[in-house]
Amino acid sequence: MAVEAEEQWKEELPKHDIFTKLQEHCSLEHQVSTKRFVRNLTFCVDRDFFIWDDTDCVFYATNLGELNVGEGLNSSKHQTLLCINPPLFEVSQVLLSPTQSHVALLGQRGITVLELPQRWGKRSEFEGGRIQINCKTVPVAERLFTSSVSVTLRQAVWYPSEAEEPHLVLLTSDNTIRFYSLKEPQTAAKVLSVAQAEDDSHAPSRGRSYAASLGEIAVAFDFGPLADASRLLTSQRMIDKVIVYPLYILYENGETFLSYISLTHSVGCLGKILGPLPMIPAAEDNYGYDACSLLCLPCVPSILVIATETGTLYHCIVLESDEDEDGGLVERWSKGSETVPSLYVFECVELELTLKLAPNEEEEVVESDFTCLIRLHRDPLCQYRYHCTHEAGVHSVGLTWFSKLRKFLQSDEEDKDSLQEFAAEQRCVVEHILCTKPLNNSLPAPVQGFWIVSDLSLEACMICITSSYECLLLPLLSAIRPASPALLCSLSEAVPVGSALRGLAEDSLEQHIRTILARSSANPLALRTGAKGDSALTPECLQLLSRATQVFREEYILKQDLAREEMQRRVKLLTAQKNKQLEDMGLCREERKSLCETAERLADKYEDAKYRQDAIMKRVKRIMSCQRSQLPVMSNSEKDMRKELQTINDQLNHLSNGIKQVNMKMDYQKKQISKAVSPARPSIALNVQQRKYVQGVLKEQGGQIADMMKQIKELKNHVNF
Repeated sequence: MAVEAEEQWKEELPKHDIFTKLQEHCSLEHQVSTKRFVRNLTFCVDRDFFIWDDTDCVFYATNLGELNVGEGLNSSKHQTLLCINPPLFEVSQVLLSPTQSHVALLGQRGITVLELPQRWGKRSEFEGGRIQINCKTVPVAERLFTSSVSVTLRQAVWYPSEAEEPHLVLLTSDNTIRFYSLKEPQTAAKVLSVAQAEDDSHAPSRGRSYAASLGEIAVAFDFGPLADASRLLTSQRMIDKVIVYPLYILYENGETFLSYISLTHSVGCLGKILGPLPMIPAAEDNYGYDACSLLCLPCVPSILVIATETGTLYHCIVLESDEDEDGGLVERWSKGSETVPSLYVFECVELELTLKLAPNEEEEVVESDFTCLIRLHRDPLCQYRYHCTHEAGVHSVGLTWFSKLRKFLQSDEEDKDSLQEFAAEQRCVVEHILCTKPLNNSLPAPVQGFWIVSDLSLEACMICITSSYECLLLPLLSAIRPASPALLCSLSEAVPVGSALRGLAEDSLEQHIRTILARSSANPLALRTGAKGDSALTPECLQLLSRATQVFREEYILKQDLAREEMQRRVKLLTAQKNKQLEDMGLCREERKSLCETAERLADKYEDAKYRQDAIMKRVKRIMSCQRSQLPVMSNSEKDMRKELQTINDQLNHLSNGIKQVNMKMDYQKKQISKAVSPARPSIALNVQQRKYVQGVLKEQGGQIADMMKQIKELKNHVNF
């Protein structure tokens, strides 16, 4: 019952009043304009769920934990966060700061930062649970977008440092990356030109047009994990340890550049563009000319994910390069001897944006030419899993080979040829979570919100907001899970057994069946299209149904048959091994019986031998004693014994003399007492002091006599011994 109560919020959230309001606004907007594009208007802070309403320019917030039945609260309760200075542009994305205190509202023509209100009260609600709350908003780079009409925003992220002041990093269409602080939101704290040509910045119109035609325009960027600048920049002598963030910049032509960023230091090559990073193995088309998104997974070694508009994903491993190999490539950029890492393209993945229809017998397979912008999202629960959102839906990608890759890099085999062989054996897992454009002629229905609920008490899941503001709660990638800590019982080392199934034990049956059941394509978990009239009965819908049936047949039924055959083969092998082991056990029983009989015979022989040995030892002792007694010279032990006996004899003589003296004294005292006693003599009366004195003297003499008697007994016992 407790588990059902904790999962009640999954049923209550899609029916919340928030989505009723948003759906009403969406129907009004749909009548005015049919233009749609991918947006991300949701986020979560702890258990609070937020969604942006672009019509009223407000945030709706509700607590997911309070939606459970066990809380007994109103499930329609929510708070509205109002903007004091609402944005004048259309918001396409909301970004939560690393400190979870600010939210950036992003659009192509502007940025506004909203400061989240404080919490207090019994349930730790915003401003004690007020229904409507005014929030402070700060426009960022407003002067830039107002004065430059042609400049648009390509991407914006928060600076990843939590220790410093919050900074927004903007990539604009003029090939410039700017860093803005919230204290001075109109003046850039740092400006980084990412134009590949030196004269590109001086020719704003014609130069940028040429760069755009050649694909030399920066389209995305992302920060890598913290690094030590003294280790990365070998030509710079740094006295103090400087911590920098690697900034990877992706261009439309597929090239990737690198810059080391530090807001507190600006020495040497910090803030300069290095690259392009060499990609191994090399390709003629440089792995595509329509790159659109970049993501750096927070793991070691770093993995860059490069996405193209055609739905192709490249998983690149960041490897340290030698100076001899890459020095010439970066000479025109670094102007020094700095080396840049190389990108090893581990694998290439093609996403199924629109569903591939099952062709008829007379028709040929026609490849889809649908392209769209793909956005990459990190997974807060698993560092080697990420998610893709686009106009056609949502995909989840899990790098199942990451743990094996780390072990491989830690081993001695570090050459690129062996890495290429390892990459050929491994592949990631892709799951089609949500499909919003099943056919090429379907109306676009891009998602309007995406978030991963990372609170494990609410059961982690994926929140997707469709184009009609329908809330979908979908499970995470089932083929990959974050690593769990090892149990104590599993830490003990297993004893190696020389069995015929040793190879099968190393590669377990479960892992082998998982490999067989791995799917190359799958049907999406959820299907949502555009307008309701778009779902009319057409031949394409019949082909879509045939495609789903074919996928279930090829990717599920056939592979389950293969898994069943493999399990049957394994059962036959185990049965044969069982019969062989039963035969071996029968032989072992017979051998045990013969060994028991042999052990009984040996035990009898042992007892007989032991008895004879004891008799021989006694006889040898008697012979040795007789031999020693006949020797004319005493041994050392006999000499010691003689000295000890003489000493005891002297002590006995002394004690006998003492006893005689004691007896004589005792006889003398008896005589004196008998003489002193007269029958007519009256008794002598003693006072108290005299009586105590006499008693003390008698007690002392009695103690002395007792001590002498003890000594006599000890001497007698010693002499008898």
